[in-house]
Amino acid sequence: MKLIAILFLCSRLLTSFAQEDQPQEVDCNDEDVFKAVDAALKKYNDGSKSGNQFVLYRITEGNKTVHLDIFYSVNYEIKEGNCPVQSGKTWQDCNYKEPEQAATGECMATIGKRRNVEFAVTSQTCHITPAKGPVVTSEYECHGCLNPIRTVPADFNPVLRHAIEHFNNHTNHSHLFALKEVKRAQRQVVSGWNYEVTYLIEQTNCSKENFKFLNQDCKALRNGDTGECTDLAYVDPQLRIASFSQKCEILPGEDFTTGCLGCPDEIPVDSPELNEALNHSITKLNAQINSIFLFKINIVHRATSQVVSGFKYFIDFTAKETTCSKQRHEELSESCEFKKHGAILRCTFDVYHPVGEKKKIDSTFKCQSPQKEQLRPCVYKGRPQEAGA
Repeated sequence: MKLIAILFLCSRLLTSFAQEDQPQEVDCNDEDVFKAVDAALKKYNDGSKSGNQFVLYRITEGNKTVHLDIFYSVNYEIKEGNCPVQSGKTWQDCNYKEPEQAATGECMATIGKRRNVEFAVTSQTCHITPAKGPVVTSEYECHGCLNPIRTVPADFNPVLRHAIEHFNNHTNHSHLFALKEVKRAQRQVVSGWNYEVTYLIEQTNCSKENFKFLNQDCKALRNGDTGECTDLAYVDPQLRIASFSQKCEILPGEDFTTGCLGCPDEIPVDSPELNEALNHSITKLNAQINSIFLFKINIVHRATSQVVSGFKYFIDFTAKETTCSKQRHEELSESCEFKKHGAILRCTFDVYHPVGEKKKIDSTFKCQSPQKEQLRPCVYKGRPQEAGA
């Protein structure tokens, strides 16, 4: 059977990665795509002890991932040929059996291209439908092969935690870094597991002077330093990280290049980062102004954030009177609608969100009506200087 006859049976384009972990189009006539499928089909036929070899019918789907090695993931269809598995022939030398007598199958395989030459099958699953009989599933996994990890499993998290702790404990940076994103990862099953992972990290607001470890209050700085790390880790059968190496490249953020770490930074008025500060602001406004009805934020005009020993937000917004009275409603709800001719307030809030579970959000504010004199300023007792009073 001629190679070109099979290649023309390919039903669609395959996808792969133009850049690392990014897709690119690859025609199924690509020589390496065919070699990957050839390696997978030969591996399947070699695993059979009796019966006939299967012959490639068509390649239906696939992609290509570029890590340090290249991995092809392919779906292909096969039909039973007329050559016995022990004939010494390859599937290319065989013809299809008559349709009513031939078994058929669908296979999914991952094939690695090593040293830019060799093709090694890392995993394969085939669903075979005999000419007369139920579907039979055959699976193969190369336990000693390096396999790409497309979805980070739960048992991989200890490796990532160790990686971040290692970086924070062995660098001279003034602040702690947190994991931002896993770019790519590979795993090899040995007597234990070898991992190779490349990931991005980002600087947080937690300084090493005040924090030994990352916690839930450590938030990423918008213009802080970032980095890319590649780690090698060996996890033994007892799930202990027995060996570890790390290589990181740090890129300075805008705050460090401008010499303005801690300066106020404009943020989008619809940023989810503002939600907690806005909720605090409107709750405090309703608690401290003399009004029969509750107010609700109508428009946020401007917002900034500043990293201090925590976070400090400046928010400029317009609040409008709602139909909910304080007598009947303790707090705002979705049912509180704006009054058609309700009062309007233009307010500015300085909200200080300290770091630590026991510390409460603090703030100062002032509001005025566009038609009236400024309403009485409410000075909140607590941290007026830190909150920008």
